[in-house]
Amino acid sequence: MGTHRRPRQRVTGGGRARTAATITLAGAATATGLGGTGHADPQPTAAQVRAKVDKLYQQAEVATEKYNGAKEKTDAAEQRLEKLRDQAARKEDRLNSAREALGSVAAAQYRSGGLDPALQLALSADPDRYLDGAAFVERAGSRQTAAVGRVRKELRDIERLRGAARVELASLTSRRAELKRHRETVTGKLETARRLLSRLTAEERARSGQGTGDRASRSPAGDRQPLSAPSAKAPNSRAAAAVAYAYRKLGSPYVWGATGPNAFDCSGLTQAAYRAAGVSLPRTTYAQIDAGRRVARSELLPGDLVFFYSGISHVGIYVGKGQMIHAPNPSAPVRVAPVDQMPFAGAARVV
Repeated sequence: MGTHRRPRQRVTGGGRARTAATITLAGAATATGLGGTGHADPQPTAAQVRAKVDKLYQQAEVATEKYNGAKEKTDAAEQRLEKLRDQAARKEDRLNSAREALGSVAAAQYRSGGLDPALQLALSADPDRYLDGAAFVERAGSRQTAAVGRVRKELRDIERLRGAARVELASLTSRRAELKRHRETVTGKLETARRLLSRLTAEERARSGQGTGDRASRSPAGDRQPLSAPSAKAPNSRAAAAVAYAYRKLGSPYVWGATGPNAFDCSGLTQAAYRAAGVSLPRTTYAQIDAGRRVARSELLPGDLVFFYSGISHVGIYVGKGQMIHAPNPSAPVRVAPVDQMPFAGAARVV
């Protein structure tokens, strides 16, 4: 009997184990199914996508201004290097001329035979003529000394210029690497924003502010802004010319790093507007804010530059009645917008 009970006990125990395992697995499957549903990240709403995209655009704009500043310095370094190379080339031309002159004097002295002056005088059939010749040789010796001095000076200058060019080239290489880093940051942020926006339908993009150029020229209330004339009078002719230029560029696309005439980033637009008015502005937002006299928000006049965010990473040109014209980001063209649309950081009056 004992031998029969033991197998039955094993069978009964195995059955209970299998039953428990089945229940456990079923429970795990149920829990997994429920958990997979309950803990999955919900799809972001259009408003949430827009918020993420706006943040990415703002970060990209910070990187864009850094790129603009780095490019300005890179261009300046390239110009300095080219100037140094031109100066060195001119010095080498003068060095070659000095060497030729030195060689001519040396050859003339060699042809004279190098005789002792007293012996040449004694052997000369015409002492008066010899004395005249001796004076020439003495002058030639002075010219030789001067030629040697010129050669030495040109060599020193050339070495100095080459040293400066090596330093400038090292600086240029570093700035180009910096430029590449900022470019990669900008393009990375913009690509992420593009992928997020691609998840939205055209209707959702329109509702969340990704409208057409027609929508871009409207205020949030939907009132169309004037497209050819300022909404308030500028204080002087240059400010008026800058504002008029900005109005003419409404609808132009935003392209990071662009300064016109057909596409702009934010500081590129303000720079181009004032360039059209005969005023030279720096390239970046954080330099433009120091290009004029700071003014309070309550004192704004058409033509004033208005800046946004704590890092001074965005700029527009004030046109009056609480409105500005700016190049927002790749999702919208140059347009009229309220000054209070973004965190206000300051303003500057250029003229």
